Amino acid sequence: MNGNIKRLSNVNATDPNTQKYLAAPFCLLYKNSQNEIIPIAIQLSRQTTAGVGNTVFLPSDNQYDWMLAKMWLITHLLKTHLISEVFAIAMYRQLAAVHPVYKLLIPHVHLTIAINTAAREQLICESGLFEKANSTGGSAIGKVIQKAMQTFTYKSLCFPEAMKARGVDNKEDLPNYYYGDDGMMIWEAVKSFVSDVVKIYYRSDETVQEDKEIQAFVQDVCFSGMKNSPKNCASAQHAAVNFGQYDCFAWVPNSPSTMRKPPPTQKGQMDIKYIMESLPDRGRSSWHLGGVWALSQFQEEELFLGMYPDMYFTEQPAIEAIKTFRKKLVEVTKIIKSRNEKLKVPYWYLSPDRIP
Repeated sequence: MNGNIKRLSNVNATDPNTQKYLAAPFCLLYKNSQNEIIPIAIQLSRQTTAGVGNTVFLPSDNQYDWMLAKMWLITHLLKTHLISEVFAIAMYRQLAAVHPVYKLLIPHVHLTIAINTAAREQLICESGLFEKANSTGGSAIGKVIQKAMQTFTYKSLCFPEAMKARGVDNKEDLPNYYYGDDGMMIWEAVKSFVSDVVKIYYRSDETVQEDKEIQAFVQDVCFSGMKNSPKNCASAQHAAVNFGQYDCFAWVPNSPSTMRKPPPTQKGQMDIKYIMESLPDRGRSSWHLGGVWALSQFQEEELFLGMYPDMYFTEQPAIEAIKTFRKKLVEVTKIIKSRNEKLKVPYWYLSPDRIP
C-alpha cells in the first residue's frame, strides 16, 4: 500500500507549542487463504538506501514494535471537496442556468463552495481544527495539496481507471473489496444516467464542439489544472471517505491524528510507555474526535443520490432518464443491503441511500 502517502515526505508538522511528527510509510498487504487482506510488512521511511532509517517492521517482531508501526499508517479533501469546487466555479462562470449541463451539475455542487469556504475558515486555516489536532496542521495541508497536484490528472477521477492504477480492479483477487465493488455499481449507474441526459441534447460530437458555453466550461476546468477529462463522481467518493471517519478514528490508536514522538527506526526499543507518549494527548484527541464525529453526521433533511426535489429539467426525456437512474440506484441499494446482512461488519458507505 503505497498510495498517495509519499506526498507527506518532507512535509513538516506545524505547531508552535508541541512537536508533532509525520511519516510517509509503505505497507505490504497479503491476501490469505480466508480472503482476508492483512499487513505483513511496514516501512516508515522513504529512504532508498538500506540502513537503520529504512527498517522494515514485521508481525514477527516485538509486539510493541509491530503495534506502533501499524499506528503510523494513516484522499478526502483533495479529490472530493477541492476538485468539486473546480467544476462548480467553472459551471457558475460559463454555463447559463438553462444549460442542460448546468441542470445536470447543480444538484450535486450547489453547496460545494459554501462548505469549502467554511472548511478554509475553520478547519485548515491557521489556528483551525487541523492546527489543533493533526500532524500537518493547517499550513502544511497546502504543501501536501501542491505536491498532489503535480501528478494529478483528470483521468484519476475515473473510478475504473483509479482502481486499475492501484492494482485493485480484479474481483477474483479481491473478493471482499466492498469499496471497489460498490463503487463500480455507483459509477456505472451515474455514467449511464449522465450519458442518457447528454444524448438528449447532443446528437453528435459536432454539436458538442459547436456549444460555446460547454467549450468555455471545459477550458475553465482545464486551466484550473485538470487533464484528460472523464465524468466525475465526487459525491460518491466523498461518501466513501467521509461518513466512515468516526468509525475509523473513534479508537484513537487505530488512526492517530498526530504523533508526539518520531517514528521508530530500530527494532527492540519500543514499549507501552513509548507508545502512550507517542499518541496524541487528551486535548488533541478530543479536538479530533469532535471534528470527525461532526463530519460523519448526515444533515437534517439530507438529500441523497437521485433525489432532485427542485425539478431543473422539464423536458420529458430528461425526466424519464431521472426515473431510470432512481430505479438503478434502488437496485444497487438492495444488492448492498442483502450483502451487508451476511457480514459481521457491514459496509454501507457507498449505498445510494447514504450518498448525499
